[in-house]
Amino acid sequence: MFKKFDRPRFDQSRHETVKGNWKCSECGAEITELPFEPAPDRPIYCRECWRNKRNQRFER
Repeated sequence: MFKKFDRPRFDQSRHETVKGNWKCSECGAEITELPFEPAPDRPIYCRECWRNKRNQRFER
């Protein structure tokens, strides 16, 4: 039986990043690396704006 701490941890270093030149849809900050391939019809947020939007969603 596995305990909570026996599970392997998520290792972000194994995931590839997509390099490019984008601008944050919220503040206009330059974004050069994303952990996913962005869809052209969806907004892209910098780390700070993404956190703010995420926190707003959970505060409701």
